[in-house]
Amino acid sequence: MTKWTVVRVLSDRNAGLYLAGVVVSGFGTSALWLASGVWVKDLTGSDGLAALCMLAMWAPTLAGPLLGTLADRVRRKPLLIGTNLLLAALLLTLFTVDSPGAVWLLFAVLFVYGAAGVVHDAAESALVATAVDRSLLGDFNGLRMTATEGMKLLAPLAGAGIYAAYGGASVALLDSLTFLAATVLYAGLRVREERPAPPAGGRRGQTTEGVRYLRSHPVLRPLALSGGMTMLCAGLSGALTYAVVEDLGHSPAYAGVLYAVQGAGSVAIGLCSGPALRHLGERRFAAYGMALLAIAVALRAVPDDTVALASSAAIGAGLPAVLIATLTAVQRETPAALLGRVTATANTVVFTPNVVGLAAGAALVELTDHRLLLTVTGLTLLVTATRLAMGARTPIPT
Repeated sequence: MTKWTVVRVLSDRNAGLYLAGVVVSGFGTSALWLASGVWVKDLTGSDGLAALCMLAMWAPTLAGPLLGTLADRVRRKPLLIGTNLLLAALLLTLFTVDSPGAVWLLFAVLFVYGAAGVVHDAAESALVATAVDRSLLGDFNGLRMTATEGMKLLAPLAGAGIYAAYGGASVALLDSLTFLAATVLYAGLRVREERPAPPAGGRRGQTTEGVRYLRSHPVLRPLALSGGMTMLCAGLSGALTYAVVEDLGHSPAYAGVLYAVQGAGSVAIGLCSGPALRHLGERRFAAYGMALLAIAVALRAVPDDTVALASSAAIGAGLPAVLIATLTAVQRETPAALLGRVTATANTVVFTPNVVGLAAGAALVELTDHRLLLTVTGLTLLVTATRLAMGARTPIPT
């Protein structure tokens, strides 16, 4: 069944081009993600400044409802192409970053990179809902997750190797070239888009319209809120990884093994998410994924290598289920004219708590036993999953 699903998606011309674009640009993004922190660390010697690279890329997510408005005011295909060309050109400015005094430019580029990514994701989600057969949306989103996670397994190693051999500017050049390649793929999409109607309300009303729609929708609201709780707990659990590794008696480098196993779990769930969504529906699929994640997070408290590896694989399978279900529901339940804003708003609700969880975990691990934190986090996830599963049978009032 899964094999047939993959064939169905890849035989769809638009879906195949989209996935190829995701693979190509995702490779460059993942390579730069690792190299930028190392680059700043080498130039400044500061761990704090190196950590700010990730914050610079994530911070624009907070402006999701505003940035997503752009994806509803212009045609999405030209917007995707323009965003890719902008980033391809912008990354070339990083060739001037060769001293501590020029690090500000790297942060500025990463910030714009993150903002463009919010717009790009909103436009892509909206265009996918138009260009890909609706019956294939769950399969497509699952394979997109598989492609993204697959790149996370390969690209950081490639980025580290290129950085070590040729420096950070070469990694930026690689990322720029991947955006150009993705532009060519997006240009090949066959989709007819009507020019969006002129906005009827004020600018503020347009920005908040996506928020109001998401907040009032009986299907999307609980999925987005549950996704936010999932990412909050995932961030907290992720911040405890090195404490888990130490408890296992390994060096910090062993965290790479756990992340690789987690990535393999994500690849696996992405391949079977389409049939699972058709059988279970978005809410139950998300609830089961959260329940699996809850058990896996709690089991990380057990200082055993076999349990740790199994838990990592289960985390890799459970976490993406919530994200795939939420995105698919947004695409199916949202009118085309609102899809950019609702997608960006949902991404803000879902992904922003991850940063909070990482920060909270980094602080709490110094004050509390990590095994207690993991147990409490697992129980929190399990309660949220139970409530979401019950709502799959009983409508939730708005």
